[in-house]
Amino acid sequence: MDNDFSKPQRESAFGIIIMGAHTLVKIVKASFFLFIIAFVKMSGTSFIYLIMGILAIILISFVFAYLWYLKFTFFLDKEKQEFVVNKGIFNRDQVIIQLDKIQQVNINQNILQKIIGVYGLKIDTAGAHGEEVSIKAIDETAAYNLKAHLLNRNTTIDVQSEMVHENHMTEEAPFLRISGWTLFKVGLTSNYGQSLALLAAFFYTVIYEGRQLLDAFKINRDEIQSTVTGMLTIVTVFILIACLLIVLLIINLIRTFYKYFELEISQHQDALLLSSGLIAKKNTLISPNKVQITKYSQNYFQKKMNMLNMSLRQAHFGQSKKGHEMQGNTLEIPGCNPTERDELLKMILGEAPLKGKTFIPDWRFLNLPIFFKLILPVSIFLILAFNIPEVKPFIGIAIAYFVIGVLMIYISYKRHRISVNQDFIIKTSGIWDISNEIVQPNKIQAITTFQYPWHKGVDVGHLSLHTAAGQIHFKYGNYTEIKKLVNYWLYQVESGNEDWM
Repeated sequence: MDNDFSKPQRESAFGIIIMGAHTLVKIVKASFFLFIIAFVKMSGTSFIYLIMGILAIILISFVFAYLWYLKFTFFLDKEKQEFVVNKGIFNRDQVIIQLDKIQQVNINQNILQKIIGVYGLKIDTAGAHGEEVSIKAIDETAAYNLKAHLLNRNTTIDVQSEMVHENHMTEEAPFLRISGWTLFKVGLTSNYGQSLALLAAFFYTVIYEGRQLLDAFKINRDEIQSTVTGMLTIVTVFILIACLLIVLLIINLIRTFYKYFELEISQHQDALLLSSGLIAKKNTLISPNKVQITKYSQNYFQKKMNMLNMSLRQAHFGQSKKGHEMQGNTLEIPGCNPTERDELLKMILGEAPLKGKTFIPDWRFLNLPIFFKLILPVSIFLILAFNIPEVKPFIGIAIAYFVIGVLMIYISYKRHRISVNQDFIIKTSGIWDISNEIVQPNKIQAITTFQYPWHKGVDVGHLSLHTAAGQIHFKYGNYTEIKKLVNYWLYQVESGNEDWM
């Protein structure tokens, strides 16, 4: 591939295979169970038509990929400092990205790309759709040269000098490397919520598609339900729960190793290079000044093991971004020890921040959560329990829920803090995972304060710091102190000359 990026050029021709396979996988995922039903219920003659239909889908997928390859071009406009992409088969689109708006450039390589010998390149900005541009197939030298052009905001770099620079990058030793043993400990102690959601989604899909198959094959649901019910005893329920916990643990370990295997972080000029991945290797180069909120968290077990998890949150656009889009703007670094955390904080923030004056919430922090989350639902449950005999045996569970809920809300209240010094704002919160969110005053985009009418007499109010990566909330603080802090931060923002990006 020509490395003169000032001229429009296409992806590698191998991109036809990558794009065709990508399109084919999407079609298979959408119609997998339909093909199973058709395969089982069709006669011999119809089976031939099914095979012909599958072949037609494969052909159409690769014709679509070929047309996409012909229409997809990209180049760098050195005068306007823009990266321009033209794409689309029937509806032509032109994406123009200013180089100074690029947050990170990811170089990935999945299994198929490894076999073929090409890389994928993704460009993330603070735009409304997260990933702005994805190049499916580009050779290694061109990928790293293009990444350097995009992040250095320089479109006139000599190819030979850039190759020398890239060789130097790959040989430089990383300052942080996460071992397999550390990843094993991370998998045992964190991210249970995500793994549980993944497991629930899997079981939901299996149950839903299973019902479709039962209807298709006209199998009696009642017989299956009665068989399953007859097999359930107290012992089998506990065995099932134990099996689910083991499966959850295994899923957590697999997800952790798949995503963070051989995680390395190194510094190159004014940027950080993050590299990780078991099968699909991902290389991400980010500029520290584009990080809006730096966060580290630790639970009880991680504290005993002397490790913690970090995340770097970059800018996103507005409030319209969905969860999966937000994930692209957050870089996770699991398994750091406190020394590595401090080194990383120095590289991103210039120094490891120390907590200054600490502000704590008023005890009224407890009122609304206890009433709406505990007293109200438990009261409704007890009313139902004393009027419906079938519900009455579960009163003990309701009492346990109330006691545990009060304890959790109280822990949340005790750990809800905000610390302020001249250069940093540190928000501490959490029940099990204790998190510390760090933001610099120059990253603040807006500040919101409000006060409920019934709190004016007791001088209690709320604070929200708006950044390009999200909000930081401090609730039920002393309203007079909050207003002083707001005036101080506004003065810092107005009098300072630091860029927020």
